[in-house]
Amino acid sequence: MFSNKVDICGINTSKLKVLTSAEKETLLRAVRDGDSEARGKLIDGNLKLVLSVIQRFNNRGENLDDLFQVGCIGLIKAVDNFDITIGVKFSTYAVPMIIGEIRRYLRDNNAIRVSRSMRDLAYKALQVKESLAKTMSREPTIEDIVKVFDVPKEDIVNALDAIVDPISLFDPVYSDGGDSIYVMDQVSDEKSNDDVWLEDIALRDAMRRLNGREKKILMMRFFDGKTQTEVSEEIGISQAQVSRLEKNALSQMKKYFV
Repeated sequence: MFSNKVDICGINTSKLKVLTSAEKETLLRAVRDGDSEARGKLIDGNLKLVLSVIQRFNNRGENLDDLFQVGCIGLIKAVDNFDITIGVKFSTYAVPMIIGEIRRYLRDNNAIRVSRSMRDLAYKALQVKESLAKTMSREPTIEDIVKVFDVPKEDIVNALDAIVDPISLFDPVYSDGGDSIYVMDQVSDEKSNDDVWLEDIALRDAMRRLNGREKKILMMRFFDGKTQTEVSEEIGISQAQVSRLEKNALSQMKKYFV
């Protein structure tokens, strides 16, 4: 989605700055000391983190500019509230803040629209149900209601279902004076939970720090599933060199995981 130039909120995302770990640490310390210029640089240097996060919401039909701006609010909150003494990477702290801000936005703007004709049919069906209940000694069934209308049973069922308030993934299920717990937080999804998302971001961040040959070797070994012998034949070096470069690359990457 963001592999080439993409303009979001008038920003050419391909030209966004990416801060090194040392630069982030320096800026975070300066922000703690009240340096407003450092605060701005830290925000600008983490805008690609916002872009990474909004990718997981790109199938909702939401405007990317809106999601980006909301995500930036979460990033700003992370910058202003991050404690450099907690011993975690800034991205590990910032990503849940950004996700939380976007979730709140989607929850507050999650209007499900029902057509006028469907609403009218549903309300008429409810009126018929209420009228039948007064003359019958039991609760009217869908079949009883359908007999009054010259429409298929499925249309009545769909219309009645459409006006029932749905349970949103963003509905709060618990709140104790702080951030609420939402239905989404209680749904298990091992393929796309926040821990997996954070690990993916950390992995990509670590991969960017490798040189071209090391990155290619890891991609071929662990993403393409090739053996060291196959890798050595393809890139033209010995199997022993592949093994040494692979071990060095993995050792370097471990330094960037909390």
